[in-house]
Amino acid sequence: MDAAGNFSPKNKDFEIILGSSSKARREILAEMGYEFTIVTADIDEKSIRKEKPEDLVMTLAEAKADAIMMKLRSNNQLEEISRPTLLITADTVVVYQGVIREKPTSEKEARQFIRDYSGGSASVVGSILVTNLVTGTRKGGWESAEVYFLDIPDEVIDSLIEEGITFNVAGGLMLEHPLILPLVDTLIGTVDCVMGLSKTLTEKLINEVL
Repeated sequence: MDAAGNFSPKNKDFEIILGSSSKARREILAEMGYEFTIVTADIDEKSIRKEKPEDLVMTLAEAKADAIMMKLRSNNQLEEISRPTLLITADTVVVYQGVIREKPTSEKEARQFIRDYSGGSASVVGSILVTNLVTGTRKGGWESAEVYFLDIPDEVIDSLIEEGITFNVAGGLMLEHPLILPLVDTLIGTVDCVMGLSKTLTEKLINEVL
């Protein structure tokens, strides 16, 4: 913020494109002080399978970046880029008892996901990939966090299902939701990692590709 009280973004010397429609990722990147535009990737995430969650989230972040670059190229936007421009893509999965969980596909599945977490724990694995669209340099990495829950009452599960937000997040797990947050017993890792965009990893990768 300058002397006049105006917001001064951290990225005055370069542009950022966030390749995600996630509200949480938008909020985190804005909190970090960056200005950015949004371009989303149209990919079939279910067609990409990997055994290890770390491999899956990295592969999906790369697939999203490739799809967005193809979209920009088809619109001749890639050739028109003159300033340094970074594309940030990411992916997150939840791992419960060794099984990778993505976004629930039905009410029954969403309900089972949340019920499983009650009194138990789940791991969150999130990737970030930063691509410099001018130089072609690409750097990525992943972080994980472990979340331990208190008992989650049935009425809370009913409210989450009715609200529908649980269908938009990996494993149906929205840690920052006001109904869920008080039921988190212990978090080993960072809240921003669970929400889908680790601040420290994002900063590190941005600096590496500039």
